[in-house]
Amino acid sequence: MKRLFDIVSALILIIVTLPLSLAAAVIIILKIGRPLVFRQTRAGYRGRPFTIYKFKTMTDERDVEGKLLDDEKRRTPSGDIIRKLSVDELPQLINVLKGDMSIVGPRPLLVEYLPLYNERQNMRHHVKPGITGWAQVNGRNGLSWPEKFELDIWYVENQSFLLDMKILYMTVYKVMKNDGITAKDGSMMTYFKGN
Repeated sequence: MKRLFDIVSALILIIVTLPLSLAAAVIIILKIGRPLVFRQTRAGYRGRPFTIYKFKTMTDERDVEGKLLDDEKRRTPSGDIIRKLSVDELPQLINVLKGDMSIVGPRPLLVEYLPLYNERQNMRHHVKPGITGWAQVNGRNGLSWPEKFELDIWYVENQSFLLDMKILYMTVYKVMKNDGITAKDGSMMTYFKGN
């Protein structure tokens, strides 16, 4: 049932958001630079790695040694708008169609975090990761890592179709308010360094 819902929803959303995706593509080409899509390996269901797709929101500026500059130094006003409106997440609809992700579920995090989770935190991988989730509609980047993980685990333990519908409704409301995009100090979410 959930897989069918994911496929149908992803197809509808790809069509409905096509103008937004095209606008984002033009902005990225003109203001940020190619490639349009940022690819990164994330941990999926049962911790299996997969490639996640997002619209690029930062430049590829590097230091004299060829290393990427810190995120804060590579941020752009155009990219911040794309991120604030959550348009950067739209390519993940392809991940949903491929079966790597679901519309609703815990957000997929970096593979290098896997050894850092305790047994309870690792429960977040008992379901497919999602484009939006319970943590995203209850604080998103305004949450600490422990708070976010507890919300993810609560979702795993209480998942249902009705809960998914509630999360989708709350997601639309949160995106319209631009709520919880940044952490409490105004920065983007910090890296998880373990317990």
